[in-house]
Amino acid sequence: MSRSAEPTVPITDALRRPLRDLRISVTDRCNFRCRYCMPEELFGPDFRFLPQAQLLSLPELERLARVFVSLGVEKIRLTGGEPLLKDNIGEIIARLSRMEGVKDIALTTNGSLLARKAKELKAAGLRRITVSLDSLDDQRFGAMNGKGFPVRSVLAGIEAAAVEGMAVKINMVVQQGVNEQDILPMARYFREQGHTLRFVEYMDVGNSNGWNLQQVVPSRHIVELIHAEMPLEPVEPNYYGEVAQRYRYQGAQAEIGLISSVTQAFCSSCTRARLTADGQLYTCLFAADKTDLLEVIRSGVSDAELRALIERVWSRREDRYSEIRLAQTQIRPKAEMSRIGG
Repeated sequence: MSRSAEPTVPITDALRRPLRDLRISVTDRCNFRCRYCMPEELFGPDFRFLPQAQLLSLPELERLARVFVSLGVEKIRLTGGEPLLKDNIGEIIARLSRMEGVKDIALTTNGSLLARKAKELKAAGLRRITVSLDSLDDQRFGAMNGKGFPVRSVLAGIEAAAVEGMAVKINMVVQQGVNEQDILPMARYFREQGHTLRFVEYMDVGNSNGWNLQQVVPSRHIVELIHAEMPLEPVEPNYYGEVAQRYRYQGAQAEIGLISSVTQAFCSSCTRARLTADGQLYTCLFAADKTDLLEVIRSGVSDAELRALIERVWSRREDRYSEIRLAQTQIRPKAEMSRIGG
């Protein structure tokens, strides 16, 4: 197998958005059953996950990542399912972190296994991690994660990652009537801890979470609520295509972020491609259409042919689902988030 060609001018899609970020779902399995992602009644004990033979091997994953990097990708985020369930997650990180052209590797986790794996992740080359945590209240959090998993174990994972020197962010999905009362307690706690807390608007990811617009807490309301107690000031984006709107607590370094894909769609600057554990390429979190890269690479194509295919798919990309939904409150069938990653 030949190495991919050196990067040329980064490719752009039909709306002139560059390809800069690659999100790789390393497994479709998860040990949580969060209501907004993998509800227990649909993902129960008899649910059939992908068999091992249909998953990307480590060399296949590495090869695809190298081709994406040759097309302009600079940042890679590992997702799931729950990526820390992947036995060789450390080796995946180590190989990607050594790849020329990769400027940043991050990982998103539910935090359940983080306390025991933080040292391994840091040694492998991970520098940034995002932990999903929707409440500091054990009863509410246990109900939301579907398994009764305790808050203290997630907090222990966050602490372990911080001790190892990783930059930690926390994502909180806010739902009206479910956990909106936890906004201020979460903000107070993570301000004190010095970690960035990002509030995520409840989205219609996948087809099984029973999404309802009435359950969306608009980001502007969250900012107003926090600002009334802990004054905030806006912060400029770090880079083109940054998803979160950032605010800093006045007189402090700690920040919050708002991911507002329902009320303030950011499709116009989206630079992200998504690769599933079984090698399916999606060009949007809300996409239904996909390109089977696993079948392509197992058919014996060269890196040049693989590169040309990905370039062709991206150049035709016109996805702007959140903008369409914002204008028409229209939802459509799409891939489940447990397979495509967040």
